[in-house]
Amino acid sequence: MITIEAAFKKTLEKGDKAFVPYIMAGDGGLETLKDKVLFLEEAGATAIELGIPFSDPVADGPIIQAAGIRSLEAGTTLRGVFETIQSFRSLTSIPLVIMTYLNPVLAYGPESFFQDCEKAAINGLIVPDLPVEEEVLLEELAAKHNVEIIRLVTLTSPIDRIENISKKGKGFLYAVTVTGITGSRTNFQAHLGAHLLKVKEVSPIPVLAGFGISSPEHVASMAEYCDGVIVGSRIVELFSQNNLDEIKALIAASKKGNTLSAI
Repeated sequence: MITIEAAFKKTLEKGDKAFVPYIMAGDGGLETLKDKVLFLEEAGATAIELGIPFSDPVADGPIIQAAGIRSLEAGTTLRGVFETIQSFRSLTSIPLVIMTYLNPVLAYGPESFFQDCEKAAINGLIVPDLPVEEEVLLEELAAKHNVEIIRLVTLTSPIDRIENISKKGKGFLYAVTVTGITGSRTNFQAHLGAHLLKVKEVSPIPVLAGFGISSPEHVASMAEYCDGVIVGSRIVELFSQNNLDEIKALIAASKKGNTLSAI
């Protein structure tokens, strides 16, 4: 299995920008997870973010909320997600990053959670409701089981805080592009490009823009200012429509030589 750090280095050295799609584990049934992961790897994703369904999400917009409800109604459990990933993990080398809220980790038991992360060769973890000041709850266990904590910074984070947060990891820094929840956007704040450039300037690790990115044009535009993008709601929506060609087009927009103009 390739590490997050190595996967990003390989992508950026080719002149491409990183592309990390988000999918909701268990949306459509856990039996669909293998095919989705293998498809995204073949299509050129740098890493894959796997959402864990949760009844009380605070950062997710309506599309991902609906996917989480479908997943829960299908009987998805965190244990089931781990077991499913273990069943096909040997077929893929792409880094996998779990996105979950803190409560499921605590309910599962942090030690058991990270043990099962290691068994499933999970490379990273995003916990959007865990402030960096409270990472003591998880960071020692994460390091013990070779799981990289991926941290988020926002448009309202002071630049010195962004710099300090970025120095804590080796994976990538998740730069949230909106002040709000996930979901497609038509427009972004005028100063977003300048903000991303400032984040990239102080961060020793790759900076990825995420939230609201929903078109190949968005991907190409954001990639001008940072090291890549994370696309969630639109990927979830396209999988629900079985529209694989548009997913491929989103990923292709992150590659060197794409002909899309910036928005």
